[in-house]
Amino acid sequence: MKPRSHEVANPPKAERAVLVGHAGRDGRDLPRSLEELRRLADTAGARVLGELVQRRGGVHPPTFLGKGKLADLKALVGELEADLVIFNDDLSPSQVRNLEKELEAKVVDRSELILDIFARRARSRESRLQVELAQLQYTLPRLTGMWKHLERQAGGIGVRGPGETQLETDRRIVREKIARLKLALESVERERETQRRRRRDHFRTALVGYTNAGKSTLFNALTRSEVFVEDRLFATLDATTRQMVSPERHLALLTDTVGFIRKLPHHLVASFHSTLVEAVEADLLIHVVDAADPDILRQMQAVEGVLEELLGEPRPTVLVFNKLDLVADEDAVAGLEAQHPGAFLVSAKSGAGLDSLRAFIWEQAAGHTAGHQPTAAGPTLRAGAPGTGRSS
Repeated sequence: MKPRSHEVANPPKAERAVLVGHAGRDGRDLPRSLEELRRLADTAGARVLGELVQRRGGVHPPTFLGKGKLADLKALVGELEADLVIFNDDLSPSQVRNLEKELEAKVVDRSELILDIFARRARSRESRLQVELAQLQYTLPRLTGMWKHLERQAGGIGVRGPGETQLETDRRIVREKIARLKLALESVERERETQRRRRRDHFRTALVGYTNAGKSTLFNALTRSEVFVEDRLFATLDATTRQMVSPERHLALLTDTVGFIRKLPHHLVASFHSTLVEAVEADLLIHVVDAADPDILRQMQAVEGVLEELLGEPRPTVLVFNKLDLVADEDAVAGLEAQHPGAFLVSAKSGAGLDSLRAFIWEQAAGHTAGHQPTAAGPTLRAGAPGTGRSS
């Protein structure tokens, strides 16, 4: 029977992947970093079959791994019949080429994997433009290595090889496309700026945080909206803004933003600046943290690092520990309260703690209407990174 138009006759087969980490790069954090890489691979549609870790020695320039570990990896790839190898660190084009030749499998690094996820999940015209720009900016400096196998060793008249000519052509094409994408994004940014001007009289709040911290679920609970929610990394790429209206008719605008992650590709942050400017211009930042994640501190530091790069001046920030329903250990809850006095502990899923958070937002909105500055923030970190609590 012929499949219906919305059905896929032959769905793509999941790629069989092996993960590779280097203990010298991540040290004690490697197990958690590899677990995050596993989740990234799953989000990208790969099926992770195994992993390999190099624990000693530095990076071997030609192949990243030493000869012994490379031989182990080749045997593992063959044994598992893997067709994809994902490295937890960035690789040079020559390393990718040498590894693919040796392993006879496709090789990608962490940044390329994240860019691929963003490309798969981009839905709006703006996010598609942003992702394509980031991909091209990631590719441009790597073109030389990609074409190195076709270059001639000598230079001068009569010995210019096809690789060099093709390299120059590819560079020109990529640069021209980058310029076109930047122009298109400038047009989108002008439209966004028009929207933001209309909102400047209102109190503006933005949710920021690590990917999969539950920002979209919290956003839906606070605004009674139904934005897309999924228990996977980077479920949200586009900024969404909705109104919150208090019983006293105070109005606040709440924006859901893209999540952050460790080792977030720099070009991706730069390309998504027009989306993240919603956070940059907010009157109050709500830093949402997954209370059930064992790696809370490092996730918070990753978010603070990106915000530090984005913010030109400090922003009042309040900490909200979400997913309280998943924290069974009462001592862990008490520990969060002790370490972050004044922070909100909530469950966007069950609704626990949301009334207090709403009341706090209304308090800030009322103060904004009266011409007062938001009172949020415990100690405010430099360059606008989040503070550690709320006002008393």
